[in-house]
Amino acid sequence: MATSTTREPWLLENGNVKVLTREKHGRTAQNMSTSSLRKKSDMTLVSKVPISFLRLFLANLQEVILGTKLSVLFPAIPLAIIAHYCGFGKPWIFGLSLIGLTPLAERISFMTEQITFYTGPTVGGLLNATCGNATELIIALFALWQRKVDVVKFSLLGSILSNLLLVLGTSLFCGGLANLHSEQKYDRKQADINTVLLLLSLLCHILPLMFRYAGDDTAYSPNDTLQLSRASSIIMLVAYVAYLFFQLWTHREFFEAQEEEDDDLVSEEAPVLGFWSAFIWLAGMTIVIAVLSEYVVGTIEEASASWGISVSFISIILLPIVGNAAEHAGAVIFAFKNKLDITLGVALGSATQIALFVVPVSVVFAWVLDINMNLDFNLLETGSLALSVLVTAFTLQDGTSHYMKGFVLLLCYVVISACFFVSNGSTTNTGNGLNLGLNSSSK
Repeated sequence: MATSTTREPWLLENGNVKVLTREKHGRTAQNMSTSSLRKKSDMTLVSKVPISFLRLFLANLQEVILGTKLSVLFPAIPLAIIAHYCGFGKPWIFGLSLIGLTPLAERISFMTEQITFYTGPTVGGLLNATCGNATELIIALFALWQRKVDVVKFSLLGSILSNLLLVLGTSLFCGGLANLHSEQKYDRKQADINTVLLLLSLLCHILPLMFRYAGDDTAYSPNDTLQLSRASSIIMLVAYVAYLFFQLWTHREFFEAQEEEDDDLVSEEAPVLGFWSAFIWLAGMTIVIAVLSEYVVGTIEEASASWGISVSFISIILLPIVGNAAEHAGAVIFAFKNKLDITLGVALGSATQIALFVVPVSVVFAWVLDINMNLDFNLLETGSLALSVLVTAFTLQDGTSHYMKGFVLLLCYVVISACFFVSNGSTTNTGNGLNLGLNSSSK
């Protein structure tokens, strides 16, 4: 087993060289996906800086800001802040904030990967499980804080649909075309467990909807649906903890097989940041994501009115596409390389994490804030989720892939996108629905 050693003394806070082996590096499919968008930095000039503290800072700054192919999008972050404080139009603030979130999502993955070099695979896996969809979680929490339950439900639903249909569909389609004369295969073990967990999440979403329509209207109480949703959220969190235990301890080999098959990529990886540097950068970028998320949530209605597009379409389609662009692009790149295990780990892993972790955490957080958020996403939204999960499950049942499977998934995403594009929100204002944050946020 090859051993990677970091020899740049300006990258280590304590001045000691630490030997880091591949065995201790607990990389996930999301880490490997976003790593395809990174680029190596030339430290020749930085190494000549005589002051050690300044040398460390400049080295870290170069790795963090210029170490990604998405660095050209970083100027959108200060522009969004300037637009906010200078009173620019809110659609401009929304658009710039959305663009600024794209490189930050990739950099969060980079920071967590750097930390895993020092913590080992178990702690690193837990860190990735927490930060893997940090952007979606922070946007959801800020939307709840502003009592915009509709934005929370729409954005989380859109993230799941985007991963299952757009990301997976594009990856299978492009990978199938790039490998037209060879059959693409993948390990079904990881896909099967993610599919089962997604079906569990789907059941927890369908039951509150069925509960609302099954009973007599006079006997129906929104509080009953709310209590059922909270109990289901706790069950989903228990399932997610069990999934982490399954992934990190008992059946770790299911999720490490993809890393062994990508030897050329992993062998080149070595830590470029010290532990505390990576931790500080991770905390700082999380704060920046929180600021931009607050801008996005606070301006989404104005952007919707200005652009003539419904809030549902912006939240379900635009937010997930832009917010996860880096991870999505990496999944497609690995599909081109005929490494579908990594692609499936990205698409299904992210969808599972949102469905079993981010969604129930949002419900529990709303519970703490005394906001009535339930798992009843209404008929149109829940139906779209159910059909997407089922289509994906049937697509992945035989362990092989070709471009036609990806094409069908893409067509499913297009027709769902068209549905929410023509919808003006009237479909979500019935029953115990979203009501644009009015009834759903009442105490």
